[in-house]
Amino acid sequence: MLWKKQRFDDELRQLADADTLAFGGVGIAGTLLPATKAYFAVEEGLRQHGDELRPRLEALLDRATPAGRVYAAELLTHTDAAAGRAAWLRLEDSHAEVKTFNGCIMGSTTVGRYAAERLRD
Repeated sequence: MLWKKQRFDDELRQLADADTLAFGGVGIAGTLLPATKAYFAVEEGLRQHGDELRPRLEALLDRATPAGRVYAAELLTHTDAAAGRAAWLRLEDSHAEVKTFNGCIMGSTTVGRYAAERLRD
């Protein structure tokens, strides 16, 4: 039996392995990180393939890097507000450090702090 590649395998792998959280261009050149590109591709795919992608995103909440978990929770928030809230609640107690980028500014936070902020929104 041949292995069948699922839609968005590469993008979900990029998110799972992400080492930095950025939702736009970084640095002076405003370059998009590979994980950011993957995030936007999955976000677009959710419109047509949400039922297929949702369980795969939920799986990332447990097995992805800290940045990947945040990306997954953000994407789940886009699919359904209740799913997003449940994701943030799952991550709220995490003390894992996550590197962030906002334009040229690099920073860090914990997944739990990020989740707590999102729950306040």
